[in-house]
Amino acid sequence: IFLSLQQDVIAGFLYAILILVVFHPVVDLIDNFNLTYKYAPLIIIRTAFEMTTVEKIEKQLASLRIAKRSMLSEEPAYLLDIDVSKPAPSESSRFVAVSCSNKSIRVYHRETLNFLREYSSRPGILSGVRFAQACDSVVFSACSDGTVKCWDIRLATQKAVQVFSGYPSNVFISFDINCSDLIICAGTEKVEKDTFLVFWDARGVTNCASTAKEPLGVYSESHNDDITKICFHPTSPNLVVSGSTDGLVNVFDVNKDNEDDALISTCNSDSSVSFIGWSGKDYKQVYCVTHDEGFCWWDIAQLDTEEPITLLHVLDVRDAVCLENDSLHYLVGGLYHEKADKLFLIGGTSTGNIHLISCGTDGLSLVGTLGGGHSATVRSFCWNLRDESLLTGGEDAQLLLWKPGAVERSLAKKESMKIASSVQKRVRVHNSSLKSRKK
Repeated sequence: IFLSLQQDVIAGFLYAILILVVFHPVVDLIDNFNLTYKYAPLIIIRTAFEMTTVEKIEKQLASLRIAKRSMLSEEPAYLLDIDVSKPAPSESSRFVAVSCSNKSIRVYHRETLNFLREYSSRPGILSGVRFAQACDSVVFSACSDGTVKCWDIRLATQKAVQVFSGYPSNVFISFDINCSDLIICAGTEKVEKDTFLVFWDARGVTNCASTAKEPLGVYSESHNDDITKICFHPTSPNLVVSGSTDGLVNVFDVNKDNEDDALISTCNSDSSVSFIGWSGKDYKQVYCVTHDEGFCWWDIAQLDTEEPITLLHVLDVRDAVCLENDSLHYLVGGLYHEKADKLFLIGGTSTGNIHLISCGTDGLSLVGTLGGGHSATVRSFCWNLRDESLLTGGEDAQLLLWKPGAVERSLAKKESMKIASSVQKRVRVHNSSLKSRKK
C-alpha cells in the first residue's frame, strides 16, 4: 500500500510539472528545476499563429486582380494621395478622392471608378486629401497657399464650402482631420526659422458653412524643419503624431493646455520623414518611413516603463528585404491590418510592381507582389480591410481598383503611360538606386 501511494504521488507530481511547463512556463517552480526549454511550447504556438496570419494575408494578396481602371484624363498627372469616403457600418464606400500633381482633386465613384468631380487648387500645390468621418460627401485638402479647403461633392459648384485660413507666412505641406471631425491640423514648411502645427475647429463643415475660419492656435517649438506628415489617432480624437524633415516623430495630446504639456513623446528616426502611422492593438504604436527608404517603429505604451520603446529600426529597407526575382526601389507607406494584428509596408519598383512587406520585431519579410497593373512608380494606395480591396495610383496617371478574384472587363490597359513632364519640387521623387545611404 505504501509503495502504491508513493507511485501515485510521484505520478501526480510529474503530471503537475508537465502542466506547468505547457501552461505556466515562467513560474518560479520551473526555474528551481532548471528546465532550460521552458519557453519552447509558447514560442512554437506563437510562431505557428504568426505563420498562419501571414499566410492568410499572402493568400488574399495573391487573389487580388484588377477590377477597374479609371479613364485617362485630358491632363495626365501623377496620383499622389488617395482616400475613400467613410461609410456607415452597414454600407460600403461611395467615393474615392485623389490629389494630383497638376494641382487638382479628382473624385470618382468607388465601385466603377467613373469620374464625378474635379476641383482646382491653382496657384497653390496640394498636400493630400481626406474625407470627413461623419459625412461621406465632404472632402478636405491642404494647399501651399496657406489654406485648408472643404469641398462638398453633392454640389455642382467648384467653390470650396469652407476655407480654413492659416497665418500669412504659412505654406501647408501636410494635414489631417481627427476621427470625430472636430479638429483639423496642418503642418507648414519652414519659413525663416519658423515651422508650425496649425489647428482649427472643424465643427459645422457638414452644414456647408461658407465663412472662412481662423486658427485656434499653433504648436511652434517641437519641430525645427518642414512638417511633412500629420496623422491623428484612429480612435482617440485628442492624439496626433507629426513627422518632419528634422527626423523627429512627435506624439501630442491636444487636450492639454500648452505645447509642452501636450508633447507626449519624441522619437528620432535619424532621417527625413516621408510617412507616419499608428499600429498595434489599441493603436499604441507609431511608425514612420523615411525619404531614404528607412523604417522606424516605436511602442508608445512603453514610455512609462524601463522597456525600450524602439521595436525596429531599419536604415534601408531595400537592403533588408530579400527578393529573389525582383527588386525593391522605394517605399510608399504602411498599413496596420487590424484583423490580423499585423503591420505591413507597401513598396515597389519603377516599372510598377507593388510589394507587400510584413513587419515584425525580428525584421522585415516579403509577403507577396502585385504585377501587371501599373507601368511606372506607384505613389499612393488605400487598402480597404472590409472587403480586402486595394486602390493604387501612380506616375502612369492610372487609378486602379484591385479585388479578390476580379476579372478586368475594360480594354483600356495602357502599355506605357509614364508622364514625361517634370513634377513640382514638393512632389516626392523616389530614388530607384539600390545603394543604401549609410549613416
